[in-house]
Amino acid sequence: GGFCTGLHAAGFETKVAIEYIQSCVDTYSANHPEVHVIKSDIRNVTSDQILPYIPKEGVDLVTSGMPCETFSTAGNSSRAAYDDRQFLFREGIRIAKIAKAKLILFENVPNIQNKRIAKDSKVLVIDCLKKELVDAGYGNFHEFILDASKYGVPQRRRRFFILASRDPLLDTSEPPIETTPDKEITVQEAFIDIPEVIANTSKENPIYLNKDSDYTRLMKDDDFWKRKTHDHRLLNHLPMNHRKNIIERFTILKQGEGLKGLFSRLSPQELKEYQARKVVPKTIYVKRNYRLRWDEASPTVTSHCLDEFVHPEQARALTVRECARLQSFPDSYDFVGGAYLTAHDNREEQDKYEQIGDAIPPLLAYAWGMKIASILKD
Repeated sequence: GGFCTGLHAAGFETKVAIEYIQSCVDTYSANHPEVHVIKSDIRNVTSDQILPYIPKEGVDLVTSGMPCETFSTAGNSSRAAYDDRQFLFREGIRIAKIAKAKLILFENVPNIQNKRIAKDSKVLVIDCLKKELVDAGYGNFHEFILDASKYGVPQRRRRFFILASRDPLLDTSEPPIETTPDKEITVQEAFIDIPEVIANTSKENPIYLNKDSDYTRLMKDDDFWKRKTHDHRLLNHLPMNHRKNIIERFTILKQGEGLKGLFSRLSPQELKEYQARKVVPKTIYVKRNYRLRWDEASPTVTSHCLDEFVHPEQARALTVRECARLQSFPDSYDFVGGAYLTAHDNREEQDKYEQIGDAIPPLLAYAWGMKIASILKD
C-alpha cells in the first residue's frame, strides 16, 4: 500500500488494488477500506473483476510495482534466477488497457535494465517492456532512476521508473521535483520520538518520547496523509527475540559497521574467540547486522530488513515501526496482516517486515502523485 498511501496524500483516489498474498490484502484493506482489493495472481484477474469498480471512461493512472527478486542483485544469486516474475510487467500493461488508463507508472530496482530474458539470450527484459508498451499504445514514455532520499525519505533507495502515456501530447519527460536534494533526512530525525524497547521482553512501548523533528511531525500529520486521525499511540513497536550470542554481537558493533567491518576491525585472536562462542559467524554476510548511524540516512530497506539492520544504540534489530519510519509510512498505518516473522522466500506468505521492505516509500509515491496530477492538469 505504499503507492496508494502516497498517491492518496497527493489527491488520488485508488479504485482497485491487486494483491497475491493474504497478509498483504489484510494490511491493505485495513488501511485503505475504500479500495476494492482483489486477492489473486494478477495473471488470473479478468476485466469483469475490475470494470464494475472504475469509471466508465477509465482511470488516470495504473501503477505497477512488480516483484523485484528476479532482478535484484541482493542476497543469494539464485534469487536473480530466470522465472515467471520477470514478465509480470505484461500484466500491468494488460490491466491498464482494461482500465483505459491514461498513464502507467512502473517501478523496480535499477538492475531491471540489465536483465536478459534468458541466460543464452541477448534480449533484455526492459527492451521487451518498451516494445510491448509501444504495441499497446503507450509509446510516449520516459525512464528515470530516482533516489528516495531526495524526496524526504530517510533512506538511500534507488529505484527505476517508467512513466508511459497513451496520449502523445502529455509531457512524461520530467521526474518529480526533488524535495530534499541537498539534505538527507537522518535516522536520528526519523527515530527521535521512538522510545526504547528491550529485546526478548515481548513488551511494546506505545508511548512517544516528548521530542519531535519536522519528519516525525509529518509522519503523525493525518491531515497531510488524508487519513483518519488515530489515537497517537505508537503502533507495531514490538522488540524481537535474539539469542544471547547475537545480542553480544550487536553490542560490539559500532555505528556504520556491519559484519564485514567487524571482521576487518577485530584482531585474529579476538575473531577466533568470538567465533568459538558463535558471537561472530565464520562466514561474512555482507548485508547482515549493519548498525545504523544516527547522522545519516539508512541504506535501502529490503524485505530482509530485520536481519540487515541493528538499532544505532540499542542491542536489538529494528522494530516494524522503525522500519516503517525509514520507509516513510505514516504512523497511523497499521501493519495488521500476517505474523511478525515467517520463513523468507515463501511466495505464499509475507510477514510485516517483508510487507514494509517490498513497498514503495509513500513520500516518493506522493512526489509522483503531485507530478502526475500536474501533467494531467497541464
